[in-house]
Amino acid sequence: MTEEAFRKFVPPLEAVLFSSARPIPEKDLAELLEADRPQLEAALAALREEAERDGRGIRLERVGGGWRYVTRPEFDSLLRKFFEVSERSRLSLAALETLAIIAYRQPITGPEISELRGVNSSGVIRTLLEKKLVITAGKKPVVGTPFFYRTTPDFLVRFGLNDISELPRPEELDGDLGVPDGAPGSQALLPMGTEGGEEEGGPAAEPRQPEESLHGG
Repeated sequence: MTEEAFRKFVPPLEAVLFSSARPIPEKDLAELLEADRPQLEAALAALREEAERDGRGIRLERVGGGWRYVTRPEFDSLLRKFFEVSERSRLSLAALETLAIIAYRQPITGPEISELRGVNSSGVIRTLLEKKLVITAGKKPVVGTPFFYRTTPDFLVRFGLNDISELPRPEELDGDLGVPDGAPGSQALLPMGTEGGEEEGGPAAEPRQPEESLHGG
């Protein structure tokens, strides 16, 4: 990237990303900056390289289909103290179990979720809707026409995923999503049509933990 192009794209890109609390898709950034794809990619690479230098308190990450600045995990305790945050908002075990089922079996209806968990899940689903981690996605053409549910972009951001294909394999979770081995919903994480714990066309990404960083901007 030439010095002229650097001055034209990198500083404004940094300002936009820093001011946004949400990940910004590349197409939106390109349109805003009137940049073509190579120019935008070069500008993002420059900012990412700068943020990875030793001694920086932030980093640039691609998550939820877009780009955002976040603070580094090692400064969480300091930031919690600064913002007087005593405890991170956490989901209950029931909510995590239900969210995991929706993530791996989406789109899926409320009655199907309740059947897989062995307990009425309407209240938990309502909580996930309120937290904007799941959303309705039409209705199933059966008696009662129950709603389908699927995960949202907020779900991807919450768990540090760029897209749903980055979900870890169910057998590799070890209870990370709140569904320990032997729990009623543990086998429900396997995609439809799966037998013997082997996935057929399911997510193949390596397991990863939910992001512990706080948003910048």
